[in-house]
Amino acid sequence: MPHKILILSCNTGEGHNSAAKALKRTIENDGMQCDIYDALGLAGKRLSNKVSRIYDNSVKNSLFSTGYAIGEWYSSIRFKPRSPVYRFNKTYATEIYHLICGNGYDAVVCTHPFPALSVSFIKEKYGLCIPSFFVATDYTCYPFMNETDLDGYMIAHSDLIEEYVRKGVPAEKIYPTGIPCRADNLVGKIPQKEARQELDEIYSFRSQSLDGRWFLIMGGSMGFGNMNELIGHLLNKCSPKDRIVCICGRNQEQEREIQGMYPESSIVKVVGYTDRVMLFMDACDVLFTKPGGLTSTEALNRGVPLIHTAPIKGIEDKNAHFFHDRGMSYSSTDPQLQSEFAFRLCEEKDCRMVMLQSQMNNRMESASADILKIIKQKIQ
Repeated sequence: MPHKILILSCNTGEGHNSAAKALKRTIENDGMQCDIYDALGLAGKRLSNKVSRIYDNSVKNSLFSTGYAIGEWYSSIRFKPRSPVYRFNKTYATEIYHLICGNGYDAVVCTHPFPALSVSFIKEKYGLCIPSFFVATDYTCYPFMNETDLDGYMIAHSDLIEEYVRKGVPAEKIYPTGIPCRADNLVGKIPQKEARQELDEIYSFRSQSLDGRWFLIMGGSMGFGNMNELIGHLLNKCSPKDRIVCICGRNQEQEREIQGMYPESSIVKVVGYTDRVMLFMDACDVLFTKPGGLTSTEALNRGVPLIHTAPIKGIEDKNAHFFHDRGMSYSSTDPQLQSEFAFRLCEEKDCRMVMLQSQMNNRMESASADILKIIKQKIQ
């Protein structure tokens, strides 16, 4: 009988689900069985949707950063009662326990802190003995990790080990594997002109030339961030054969707004949700994106000159600092500075090559395979 692996994610941002799907694909390709569940959904779809709405609203209203800061402060206190977050995630632990026992899973993997807390409670209360793991999807240690008790913590980079240990995770349980990415991210790049030609045919961009500068602006699955000011600064220096491609994700309001501002533009092209992100990355000269852990990792693996725009305060500004400090990206919240550095990346070969070399030195493309290897070792 092949081993069965349970992956628990959470619908607060697409990165956790994306990492779960990437890992599931690797597990199944190895001949094992794997299921993904929304952890909160096990307590009822209503709760999952409510938490997802709260998350979306807190991000849009800048409340997430306040909550994150409180979480970091609480996690820093050495002697304290269990946090409200831990107690909340106890409420659906019984459902997860019954799911594990009823389906005979051999290991459980959490790609979000919420199920990691819930599984830790299950181990304490029910004596769960199958291996349990946490897979981080950002370049920092989340609050409340010191309240978890799992068998392995797969983190984004070896430089983060010290931070995890400082925040209460045992060093012997930490594995710097990198972040799992979808399969198309790990396939070889398509030559830039070929990628542009294919996108022209798919989206009817009708480019006058495939030799211009292409700037790709992404706002994540929610289309987070204000693209308008950045577009304005880029247009000031663009030539007619340049392209500014805006991927708005599922933010239809943002998509309509930008289309309405540039209805006849031959330079500004707007795209909603797309499954061709890798093709756009191959086609562009510079990528602008908020510093989500998954998108940043995909750009890192792809070797794309990267500019991080305004982050979701809390986690994503940690991602931005991590990349910027190691030369893997340029990070600024000022659209004018972002625009200026983008043209510098296009015009100065040395500047571009230094960033691409830093990316090459730090990428970890075998994350999913390395995580699976550790899971199998623990099962055996």
